[in-house]
Amino acid sequence: MKDTAKHQGLRNQLVDLLAKKGIHDPKVLQAMKMIPRHLFLESSFEDFAYQDTAFPIGAGQTISQPYTVAFQSQLLEIKTDDKILEIGTGSGYQTAVLCKMGAKVFTIERQNELYRKTSALLPKLGYRPRVMMFGDGYKGLPADAPFDGIIVTAGAPFIPKPLMAQLKVGGRLVIPVGEDKQIMTLLIRKTETHFEQHELGDFRFVPMLEDKN
Repeated sequence: MKDTAKHQGLRNQLVDLLAKKGIHDPKVLQAMKMIPRHLFLESSFEDFAYQDTAFPIGAGQTISQPYTVAFQSQLLEIKTDDKILEIGTGSGYQTAVLCKMGAKVFTIERQNELYRKTSALLPKLGYRPRVMMFGDGYKGLPADAPFDGIIVTAGAPFIPKPLMAQLKVGGRLVIPVGEDKQIMTLLIRKTETHFEQHELGDFRFVPMLEDKN
């Protein structure tokens, strides 16, 4: 598992590109400058790891393009020790970014193949989410709620009510909503009953799957 000066140089170039595209949160840029994205990809994609592109990671899932990871992370406005719930661990790259930004990360993955692979990989690379579990993201993690932020890394046809309920007042929920293409949606919980909603452009994600049992 090598991380070379060449990889670092490519990361620096990627971070410069993200800044040009409007990513301005220094915590996000610093995390992405530090994290070896190539180690989260199949070795056949390693040479392309620092392009601003999504790649397949198995089980019909993808690792999101770096701009999407940065954009979603920036919307959370993470402060050190914020409790962040991540729905869709995937390759673990987004999880690593959240950990590096100082969050206490609780993450759920519903594809067993990815869950097994990523739960072995993250500690090897030095990233330790508070909770990493195999389960249905639509239900969230009520036992650990409320959360300062919730991030969904797959396209959801609607905003799951349990996730809204698990957000603390003042908390931020970032979720791509839609069937074929998604609108990045930010919900800010203003009171127990009132949410402020912002729609922030079109993205494409793999679908968020619900456990039908």
